[in-house]
Amino acid sequence: QLQASGGGSAQAGGSLRLSCAASGRTLSRYNMAWFRQAPGKEREFVANIRRSGYGSSTSYAESVKGRFTISRDNAKNTVYLQMNSLKFEDTAVYHCGLAGRNLAGPMIRADDYDYWGQGTQVTVSS
Repeated sequence: QLQASGGGSAQAGGSLRLSCAASGRTLSRYNMAWFRQAPGKEREFVANIRRSGYGSSTSYAESVKGRFTISRDNAKNTVYLQMNSLKFEDTAVYHCGLAGRNLAGPMIRADDYDYWGQGTQVTVSS
């Protein structure tokens, strides 16, 4: 089970840090990702971090590159999304996803992930 937290309200230019904690699974063994969904829009990829055995490499959507950082704390079994320089268009519900499979591709599609947290709301005011 995945539990996302850390959302809230921030002004444009501010920062928030999201957390995704897991019970029953060791997150370092899985590919993890953050997606977001704004009202009336499809769920879109934000960032992912590959499993430890795959080098823990990270990738980002162009819209957040340089502003957001995904990381994993193995001791706390938690994945984070540090969001800096927030923009109004970052407003969305953010979901963490876990992939039961390791795919050769970039794994930036929602269908690549099998388990989801409940989502946490991020609201950025301009």
